[in-house]
Amino acid sequence: MKKTFIVMLACLFAIGGSAMAQKNVKLGHINSNDLMQIMPGRDSAQAILQKEVADLEETLKSMQAEAEKRYNDYVANQAGWTDLIRQTKQREIQDMAARIEEFQQNAQTQLQTREQELLKPIIDRAKAAIEEVAREGGYSYILDAGTAAILYSQDSDDIMPQVKRKLGLK
Repeated sequence: MKKTFIVMLACLFAIGGSAMAQKNVKLGHINSNDLMQIMPGRDSAQAILQKEVADLEETLKSMQAEAEKRYNDYVANQAGWTDLIRQTKQREIQDMAARIEEFQQNAQTQLQTREQELLKPIIDRAKAAIEEVAREGGYSYILDAGTAAILYSQDSDDIMPQVKRKLGLK
């Protein structure tokens, strides 16, 4: 009986102690999309990006016009060509189509990289401001109302290893 009482008393102290150890959580939120719309430098970054897009589109249109010209030439003249010339012209058209596709893919990659490059300093400034406000205001977490993401959190335990173990993952 005495042992049961001592065990119960120890459990009460453990539960009470853990409740006292918990601290108040203060949440905040911000819509990062709205913030990005008003960030200084965003308009100039967008203008630079739009200029680069226009330049790439102009080059692509030129390549497509050349491919169309070669194709029309092929269709109009193929009957009078030998098999060797016809095969050569077909390969030229196929090569041109492949170059156009490669250009489109490279342009897409280049634009994504360039956008990240232009926006990174702006995003970093916004993130630093959010973190500073969070620290000053004593916030535990700042949620992004625009994307439902956590933008700031105090140090916390990473439960990934326990979750992986629970799921049987390595």
